[in-house]
Amino acid sequence: MRVKGKVTIITGAASGMGASHARLFAREGARVVVADILEAEGRAVVEDIVARGGEAVFERLDISSEADWDRVMDAATARFGPLDILVNNAGLTGSGVQEVDEIALFDRLIATNLRGPFLGVRAAVRRMEGRGGAIVNVASISANIGNPGVHIGYNASKGGVRTLTRAAAAEYGPRKIRVNSVNPGVLPPMIGSKRVDVAEGLLARVPLNRTGQVEEVSNAVLFLASDEASYINGVELDVDGGLVVT
Repeated sequence: MRVKGKVTIITGAASGMGASHARLFAREGARVVVADILEAEGRAVVEDIVARGGEAVFERLDISSEADWDRVMDAATARFGPLDILVNNAGLTGSGVQEVDEIALFDRLIATNLRGPFLGVRAAVRRMEGRGGAIVNVASISANIGNPGVHIGYNASKGGVRTLTRAAAAEYGPRKIRVNSVNPGVLPPMIGSKRVDVAEGLLARVPLNRTGQVEEVSNAVLFLASDEASYINGVELDVDGGLVVT
């Protein structure tokens, strides 16, 4: 087991890619905190993990709330012990959001997708002091390309996560805290949120000629969080079938 006994908080873990991360980490021996604002869905993921012999608990988390971060960190420590791994997965695309004010939507995307991970890194580092740990931020190919299929604020926020990762890696590396990121490419859950023409255009540029699967992103996240990546710090791993090189 690659993360056996590691206390791990995964945000946005109630559904989709985050739930995939949570299930994989649990299978690999982690003690998982499923953190999300979606309570019913999050508890269902925990029930599934426990039914399969894993360890997991649910904690409600609004990643834009500093108080929520402190509460969840404290709850994780009280239940499982000191924090080892944080996966900043939660995010908002802006697609399908009913927001009349364009500026308000931009601010909301930055608050969720950039301020949220910053607060998570900040809270995790305080708990990892003296012990070390690993943080994996889930960004996006939109951090590297101008993706017309999502709101411009999403592109900007994920670009910020890319830089946040590098800066945090340099800042906290001397404290034995590794910070890396993954950039997922075109995945099935994303297709429905994009215009058909945009989705087809992106897929046409993927050298592997297919969409990715959330499990493939989870594998990358697990690797970067595990001791197998013990000398990897400040990198971004594109899980996109080669899209960014075309």
